[in-house]
Parts: sequence; C-alpha cells; structure tokens
Amino acid sequence: MPDARALPGLPRRHLLAALLAAGALPARALPPMRLQFPRDHGSHPALRTEWWYLTGQAGSGARRFGFQITFFRSRLDGPQPLHSRFAAKQLLFAHAAVTDLAGRRLWHDQRIARAGFGIAEASEADADVRLHDWRLWRAQDASWAGELPGRDFGLHLRFAETQPLLLQGRDGLSRKGPQPQQASYYYSLPQLAVSGALVLQGQRFAIDAADSRAWMDHEWSEALMHPQAVGWDWIGMNLDDGGALAAFRLRRADGTALWAGGAFRAAGQAARSFAPDDVAFTPRRWWLSPASQARYPVEWEVATPAGRFTVRTLLDAQELDSRGNTGAIYWEGLSELCDAQGRRLGLGYLEMTGYAGALRL
Repeated sequence: MPDARALPGLPRRHLLAALLAAGALPARALPPMRLQFPRDHGSHPALRTEWWYLTGQAGSGARRFGFQITFFRSRLDGPQPLHSRFAAKQLLFAHAAVTDLAGRRLWHDQRIARAGFGIAEASEADADVRLHDWRLWRAQDASWAGELPGRDFGLHLRFAETQPLLLQGRDGLSRKGPQPQQASYYYSLPQLAVSGALVLQGQRFAIDAADSRAWMDHEWSEALMHPQAVGWDWIGMNLDDGGALAAFRLRRADGTALWAGGAFRAAGQAARSFAPDDVAFTPRRWWLSPASQARYPVEWEVATPAGRFTVRTLLDAQELDSRGNTGAIYWEGLSELCDAQGRRLGLGYLEMTGYAGALRL
C-alpha cells in the first residue's frame, strides 16, 4: 500500500502529470566519465532518473525467499528555477517485495515522497537513501544495509561485497538505444553475500549467509528509452560457480528488440560487455496475470556470447502493481538460469516492463 503521508502539497492524482513533466526538457547525450567511488555510489540530482536496485535470494532453513529493494529518484524540471523550499524538485520512490516460494505468494509494499523536510533524502557523498522509515545505505566498513520495516513483511539485511564492482557498457557508460541520448551511467555489484533477517507476517527468518546471494545495480541517466520503446526485459544472475551474467533488451510494441546489451564475468576474470547484436531474448512459455490481464513470458531462451541459456521463473505470479507511485505494473521475480540440458547454473532476477502498458521514463 502507498504511504498515506507521502507528497505533502502534491496531490497523488497529480503525480503522473508531474512525472511526465519531468521529460519536458530535451535530453542531452551523456559524456564518457570515469566513475569515482564512494561518491558515485551516491545520488546524482542533476540527472533526471536514478535508481539503486537490489535483488537476491535468501535461504532460512528449509525455506527459500526472493527479495527486491529499489529506491528511485526523479528530477522534476518544472520546479527547478523556484527558490521555495516547498518546490518539489526531486521525488523519491521505493519498492520492496518478498517472494515466498513455500507459500507461493509475492508480498509487495511501496513509498513515495518529495525530497526534503527530513522525510526523504538521497546523499550525494555515498549511498544513503531514506524514505520515511525505509533506508538503504553503505556503511563505514563498505558493507551495504537495507532496513525496510513493514506491516506484512520487513527486510533487515546486510550485504558484503565479495567481488569488484562490474562496470556495464563501456567503462560504466551503457547505451540503451540507437541514439546517444539513450544511455546511462551504470554499474553492478554481483555475488553480494547476504546476512540479517526477513520478517513475514510477524515470523522472523534468520538468513543463512552460506545459502544466500544478492545483486545490486545503480544506474542514473537523462533519457533511458527511445520513443519506440515500450519496456524492457532484463536478467541479473549470480552463477553457482561465482560468475555473473547480465542481459537486457529494450522492446518495441510489436515485441521486437530495439536495443540490447549486457555483460558476463567468469569468476576471477575480466568482464566482457555485449554489443546490441550479441543478445537475443526468445520467449518459450507465457503466463496471463489474472489481475492486470497482461501476458508475460515466464520462460526465456537468452542467447549471449557467453552461451545460450534458459531462464525459468520459480513462481509465475510475481507481478507488481506500483500504480500508487510510479504508475506502472510490471513483473519482477526470482528465477533460475539453466544450461541447454536443463541443469541449473545460478539464481537471480528477471524483470519485465511494458507488458501491462507502455512504460515511460
């Protein structure tokens, strides 16, 4: 449920119009830039769109869960010249979800607020994003932490880096379309070790760190999507042998690929980035959402220079309705990566947007 305290002074019915207004100014092409850390873990309010995105799988005894934590920042162009502290220049959103495989259920919650007034903040010095009682931050020991209490579920997690960060695209500048304006600064942290606890309907599950892994993406841009793009398909997979695989495609309304990319890194080796023609997503099985009537591919064949893989969801019903803040319905859930013989190679997340209606960023 959306937080009822969100956006004082900006009625929720005006939110979609405000987000559309964020795209009123023409986007500029992003220049190549050497990313600097820890600063670039933090917020980049001069650019229009940004998100910190954590997905993973957690074991607790015989139970297995998937989880998602996403904090979004959106710059609104219209209020930028205003000097009033009440001007809504930046909006912050957050989504959190838990997939309970034993219970065959997805739990989802969301928050939204304008930046400022101690309600919502995103540090520019390092990763530290707060939205009411939810927070994602990078601690002094370089570990990451997420505290997201909720009514039906809560996430109280810690994440330790086990590998160097993975720069997506060319040195962290990732193209997202045929025009240079469609690009983002983008890096990933695969194979994060997970500890802490997950709470589901009042029951606390301690995380087994030896049986849990997460993936973190941080991305910021002026314009991600070409006008012909309606959405994307994306995977981020932690391989059982320590490798990492990311692949994505942006999709036209007829289902054809407008652009594609990704990266692969074998354990202990250098990363390899994929060109647009290197990646192909082919749907193999579909699921019809009873809630939205959207039809999602829940099994894919994904061809990359690193191999040809099958991606299978571990629960078909992992659709998220975020119309309470971002205005979108999308599918995002725990999935497994298999080889051509059906043997599991790893676990991670599949995300699919634009199936319940064209996505606009």
